[in-house]
Amino acid sequence: MEPNNQNELRSQVTEFANTFQRLESEISRLIVGQTEAIRLALTAIFAGGHVLLEGAPGLGKTLLVKSIAQTMGLSFHRIQFTSDLMPSDVTGTQVLTEDEHGRRSFVFKPGPIFSNIVLADEVNRTGPKTQSALLEAMEEHQVSVLGTTHRLPEPFFVLATQNPVELEGTYPLPEAQLDRFLFKVLMPSPNSTELKEILSRTTSTQNIKLAPIFEPAETTNIIMQMRTLVRRVVIAPPLEDLLIGTIFALTPNSKNCTDATAEYVRFGPGPRGAQSVLLAAKVFALLDGRLNLAYEDINSALAPALRHRLILNYQAEAEGITADSLIKEVVKK
Repeated sequence: MEPNNQNELRSQVTEFANTFQRLESEISRLIVGQTEAIRLALTAIFAGGHVLLEGAPGLGKTLLVKSIAQTMGLSFHRIQFTSDLMPSDVTGTQVLTEDEHGRRSFVFKPGPIFSNIVLADEVNRTGPKTQSALLEAMEEHQVSVLGTTHRLPEPFFVLATQNPVELEGTYPLPEAQLDRFLFKVLMPSPNSTELKEILSRTTSTQNIKLAPIFEPAETTNIIMQMRTLVRRVVIAPPLEDLLIGTIFALTPNSKNCTDATAEYVRFGPGPRGAQSVLLAAKVFALLDGRLNLAYEDINSALAPALRHRLILNYQAEAEGITADSLIKEVVKK
């Protein structure tokens, strides 16, 4: 690579980290704590993936998504998933219209999925038929209605939430749809200091308004350029072998699986899991000012990228074994 190109690339890496940190800082003005959730959500956007956000009610999941959309200057829609929600309520439908000459025709009316950032709120409260309406949108960035394909706006990002507390009236997401999410992010409850700050911000007269970081006309180009830069980060063969070895160590019936994996895991992460870890690790490398991966980048991406891709058996549930604990054990070895 020529010196001028090297200098330009270093400048792009610096600009990437600065832009990312500006977004984090602006969102943190409104969201108290939840530093990891903010970073992982932004990481998923620049890696080109989607996020499944899990946490108890009232922790600011909806506010987080709104804040990201507002700070990035992107269009936003919230879809409240309920048991009676139909696929057409998500994707849109054909509507019979009549012009001034009395001629009737069907016109496509886009649903709320036609937005840059979509909040699928309590996605596990609707039936499989409506959940599957998200599959094509998340993977292909398009929807098909009555045989006609409609492209979704770019960038397109789905952040789905689910409440782990209430299980009645819920429909757990199937493995195929879980695999569509780059990350599963767990939102913890605030500590005493954070709760005090939350009360101060939400029960007083102060009104925090977030400002867009990007110019509206440049938002899409900037995000797409940052996504392109992520894919230019390189990984050394030994680290690539380490990542592949980790995936097989978490896959039962493979020759490299650990004893705990063989005992507690029904299905391990597939190729999409390895892709998710690698893309997220590349974002982490850029945030550290590097164009090459380090072990710490991969290690930081393993749990959020793989925890929802490990399907555990009943014995693991009975003994309180979690996907995170199995991943930690593999990392130690």
